[in-house]
Parts: sequence; structure tokens; C-alpha cells
Amino acid sequence: MATKFSKETYLYWYELMQLIRQFELTAEEKYKMEGKIRGFFHAYVGQEAIAAGCMTATRQEDPFVTAYRDHGLGLAKGMSPESCMAELYGKATGCSKGKGGSMHFFGKNEYFFGGHGIVGAQIGTGAGLAFAEKYKGTDNVCLTYFGDGAARQGMLHEVFNMAMTWKLPVIFICENNHYAMGTSVERTSNIVDIYKLADAYEMPADSVDGMSAEAVHEAVSRAVKRAREGDGPTLLEIKTYRYKGHSISDPQKYRTKEEVEEYKQRDPISLVKATILKNKFATEADLEAIDKRVAEKVDASVKFAEESPWPDDSEVLKDIVLQPDYPFIMD
Repeated sequence: MATKFSKETYLYWYELMQLIRQFELTAEEKYKMEGKIRGFFHAYVGQEAIAAGCMTATRQEDPFVTAYRDHGLGLAKGMSPESCMAELYGKATGCSKGKGGSMHFFGKNEYFFGGHGIVGAQIGTGAGLAFAEKYKGTDNVCLTYFGDGAARQGMLHEVFNMAMTWKLPVIFICENNHYAMGTSVERTSNIVDIYKLADAYEMPADSVDGMSAEAVHEAVSRAVKRAREGDGPTLLEIKTYRYKGHSISDPQKYRTKEEVEEYKQRDPISLVKATILKNKFATEADLEAIDKRVAEKVDASVKFAEESPWPDDSEVLKDIVLQPDYPFIMD
């Protein structure tokens, strides 16, 4: 069976998605069973094809910004599993010095500008990053991710208008996993096809199969080409599914086990694996070797996190922007 993509691309997708999946499942175990990770924890399990397809359709220097379900995209951009796991543990060696935790991964060198906890706020930040690239005269494109719940925020409409007016090099990616926390899209909006929101701004838009790395790559490639050529933003509604709850503590009573299992039949990793084997890009033994390599990386990240020091007390007030002469604070 002929494919549009190379053996190398499929093997890259497979290893990246396995890394994200195994990192998340291991972190979940450390959270639930051992209590070594605390606070909020939003898993990317089931959505890995989005990260994979976006990476092969972009360049390393293209900035990414997302909401609090950020582990998968951070790892995809090249942040080390060690620094990511250490951040989950709240250790000083974490990507945000142990101060951000699960929701606030950040990798400046990897062009990953966060994890943001305020729903929809990163939509404006993404447009700002795109404006900066245009101002500097680069042809870099900012990928700005948000969930279906954030599509209800007023920020989105203000930013869409501005981004189209200024033809900013930004791709707005709605990772539609069908539930805003525990509330389905159908219960929150008369517009259930979120990509149609772009029509009000004459912004190009498309609906994409988020369980397919191939479909994600192709849609993002088209949008990236348009942005690099100076034609402005695109909205992509990438329809995906999270196998876990909104957060790890979510009992998931708003959906059936049968619904979850139905989506697992279209698991993105299984689909890529099947294509690899069908085209003889690799053998079962080759893929098992990749799985072993991934497992070793994840185990090493846990060891690194557990052996890393806690932040020193002196770090509490560091990395905070302070304007000494701010006129609206009373002594």
C-alpha cells in the first residue's frame, strides 16, 4: 500500500506518540498510586496524533502556545522528559523550576510558550507571538491551541478580528475533545461545528480528523503555507478524544464507557502502527525496540525527578515581574 508519507515520518510519529502516551500513563500512576505528583493534572492520552502531525508540518522555530493540557505538546517540541517529569514533581530541575507544575510547562529554547491555566487566555498570547514574528520580519508561524470550551470565550472573537485585520501568521487550533470539563459541546453552543466560527471573520477554516496524524499534518501544512506567504490566520477544528477525564480526579460520569471504547478503536498510535506494519516500514520486533527505548526514557525521567532537589525557599519571590514605582499600591 503506497503512502503519502515516508517510513521515517511514520516511525517518528510512532515514537513521539508512544513517548507522550507512556509519559502520561507513568505520571498518572505516580499521581494516583504513589502521591508523588500533586495539584491538577490534565492528561493528553488519546490526543497524541495532533502533536505528531503538527510537528512534521512545522519548523522547530515556529512557536507553540497552549492551555493546561500541555504535557504532550511540550514533549513534542523537544522539552526533555526529565525536565517535564521534574516539573510535575515540583522539583527545582523542572522546566519551570518546579513553580508551575502540570499546567505551566514552558520551554523558551524549544519555542514552547506554555501551558496557561486561564481558559482561553492563550488565544490572545498566541496572536501576540504571531505579531512579534511578523514585526521581526521572520516567516515563523505561531500554533495557538485551545479546547472546545475556550471557544466560548470572548477573547477568541476579539483576537480573530484583530488577527484577520493584521493578517497575523497564526494558526488557531481547537482541540475539540467534545467535552469542556464535563459539559458536551452540544449543551453549550448552537454552533457545534466550531470551525464555522471563522466565517464571521472571513477566516479560512477546516474540520480535521484528530485521530489521524496524516490528516493533522496535511491540514496544518496548508495553513502554515498560507501564513508563511503572508495571507494570515486559519482556524482548524481538530476533532479528537481524551480517554481520561478532564483531569485525573474527574469521575467521568457524563459519558459512557462504551463511548470511550468506541474512540479507542480508532486509537492514533494503533493506526500508525498498523500502517507501519502493513507497509513493512518496520517489524514487530523493531517497534518493540522503540517501545523499550521509550520506556527507558520515561523511567529515567522518573529517577531524575525523584532524585532532584526541591526549590530553595529563596526562589519564592524570584521570576516575578515587579514594578517598584507602580502607583496603585498603598503602603
